[in-house]
Amino acid sequence: MKQTQFAYREKESFAEELRTFKRDRAAGSEPSLFQIYSEVLDPAVIREVTGVIEECFPDTPYIGCSTSGNIIDCELSENITVVCTDFELPTTKFEIFQYDMAKLSVDEITAQIVEETRKNPWVKAVEMYFTIPEGSTTRFCDGLKDIREDVQIFGGVTCSDDITSDDSCVFTKDYGFSESSIIIVFYGGEDFHVDSIKVTGWKPLGRKFHVTKSKGSLLQELDGIPAYDVYHKYLNIKNDENFFYNTLEFPLFYEHNDTTILRTPVSSNADGSINMTSDMDIGSVVRISYGDPSTIVESIRQDSQRIAQFGPDVLHIFSCAARRTFWTNKEPTYEIQPFHDISASCGFFSHGEFLRTRGNLNQHNVTLVIAAMREGEKKASAVVETQGEATLSRVPLVSRLATFISVTSLELESMNQQLELVNEKLQTAAIIDGLTGLYNRKEIQRQIEEALAEVKSENFSLVMLDIDNFKQVNDTYGHQEGDAVIVALADILRNRRIGSTQKVSSGRWGGEEFMVLLRNTDASSAAYIADLMREIFANTGFPGIRPQTVSLGVTQARVEDTVDSLCTRVDMALYKAKKGGKNRVEIE
Repeated sequence: MKQTQFAYREKESFAEELRTFKRDRAAGSEPSLFQIYSEVLDPAVIREVTGVIEECFPDTPYIGCSTSGNIIDCELSENITVVCTDFELPTTKFEIFQYDMAKLSVDEITAQIVEETRKNPWVKAVEMYFTIPEGSTTRFCDGLKDIREDVQIFGGVTCSDDITSDDSCVFTKDYGFSESSIIIVFYGGEDFHVDSIKVTGWKPLGRKFHVTKSKGSLLQELDGIPAYDVYHKYLNIKNDENFFYNTLEFPLFYEHNDTTILRTPVSSNADGSINMTSDMDIGSVVRISYGDPSTIVESIRQDSQRIAQFGPDVLHIFSCAARRTFWTNKEPTYEIQPFHDISASCGFFSHGEFLRTRGNLNQHNVTLVIAAMREGEKKASAVVETQGEATLSRVPLVSRLATFISVTSLELESMNQQLELVNEKLQTAAIIDGLTGLYNRKEIQRQIEEALAEVKSENFSLVMLDIDNFKQVNDTYGHQEGDAVIVALADILRNRRIGSTQKVSSGRWGGEEFMVLLRNTDASSAAYIADLMREIFANTGFPGIRPQTVSLGVTQARVEDTVDSLCTRVDMALYKAKKGGKNRVEIE
C-alpha cells in the first residue's frame, strides 16, 4: 500500500502535477483510490478538483469531505489536499457507499451497512465520513452492533474551518456532493490487516454528577439542577451563542460501553438544558474534564509504540478540532508527531470521532482516533521518537492547579462518603435496639402512628408478646443466658416466614416484651401468625436451659383508635393470655 499526496492550490498546476504523476506510473496503471480533504465547502471549487482527477484518471474512484484542517504525514497541510492510495496486492479489496440521511432513515442505512458486511466476508474494516447530524448518533452506532465483532469500525464527523458551524459535506465519484450523507468505505482481503486506537489525555476535574433527567441527547439535569448551571457555576460559562466554543475544551467525562467517552455540549437552551451529540442515559456518572499535556504525551508515547509494532503502510487520522485549539502554544499537530516516522499518514481535524471498542461503536469528542492499515506481512518496526522528560516537566501552571483541584475534590468526595456512612449508622442506632437488632420502642411506636393515619385505606393488627417466667431465667441461669433467650425470640420475629405476604415490623417494647405490626392483616390472620410465632419459640432449644414459652395478645386497629387506645387494648389481650395459663394467644 503506497500513498502519494498533492496540495491543490489552483487548477492548472494541479492538473500538471497529476499528468506528471500519470507519466511516471507504469503504462496503463490506474491508482486505487483518491481521497480529498477540503477546508473549502464551495461545491464549485470541489467540482473543479474532482474534474481534474476524472480527466487524468477516469477509472479511479474518489471520496472526499470537508474538514477543520487537513493532516498529511502528521503535519498541517494545505486548504485542499488530495491523497492517492495504491493497493499493491491483488487480494486487497475495497468498496464505497454513500447514504443520504435526508432520504433514508438511520435504521434503513445501518441495516444496509450490516447486510453488506454479511454478504462480503472479506470486509475487515469500515471507515466512515459523517456529515454533521441534526441529532444524536446513538441510534446509528447501536444499529451497527450486528456487524461481525472482528470488523473494525472508525471514522470522523466532517466539518468546516469554523468549528462552531454546522456546515459540512462529503462527496464521491459515483454519488456526488452532499451536505447530509455518510460515506462508508469497506476495506479487506486475506492479506489486508488493520488496527485502531483512540487517545484522549483528558482527565476528570472536580466532583461527580449524576444524570438525573435526560431525553435522548438532550441533557436536562445533573444532580437535580439544570445541566447548564454546572458549567456556569464551575467554569463561569455563559448561556449564549459562544457556549459551544467555551465548553469545547471542557467535555463531560464518563464510562460508557466499557470505555471512556468524552462528550462536548453542542449548545445550551433557555431552560438550562444542553444538547449533546449522543444520548446521555439517566443514572450515568459524569465529570467535567480538562486536557492534561503530560497525560496526552504519555498516552501518545505508549500508543505510537503499539502502532509501530503493527508495522502499518498508512495511517488514517481523525483528530477532534478541539485538540487543534488545545495546542495553540505549539504546532496544531504537535501531539501526533511521534507517528510521523512510522508510516505515511493522512486525515483531518473533525467534529467528532468514531471507534468500535469491544464490539460497541461509540461516537467520541475531543479524541484522537488513528487507524493503521497494511497489506501483507508486518514490516520492520520504526523507531519512535517521543517527547523527552524536559517536555513532560514543563506542565503549564493551569494543569497543576487543575490537578490540585481534582485531587482535593476526590478527597472531599471520599470524606463525604465516610460522613454519609457515619450518618447512616447514627440514624440506624437511633431507631434500632442494641441487643436484638429490632426496632426500638420509639421507632415501632412511630410506625404504629403512621399506620393509624392510613387505617381507613389499609387495615393492620398488632401482636404484643411477653416471654413467660423470664425473671426465673435471669435468676436461675444469669443475665447472659437471659439475653440469649431474648435474642432467639428476636430472630424468630425477624424471620419473614411468619408473615409471607404481609409487611411485618417488629420491635422491642421493653425488657422481654415485644410488639409486632402486621400491615394489611385482620385480627384472625394476625392470630394465626401469632400462634406460629408461639409454636416456633416453644420448639427452640437452649443449651443448658429448659424450653421457653411466650404469651401473645392480638388486636385489630380501628378507625377511631389512638396509639394509646390501640396499645392498651393489645396489652389487655396479652394480660388475658397470661392469666389464661400462658403459652397461648388471645384476641381483644
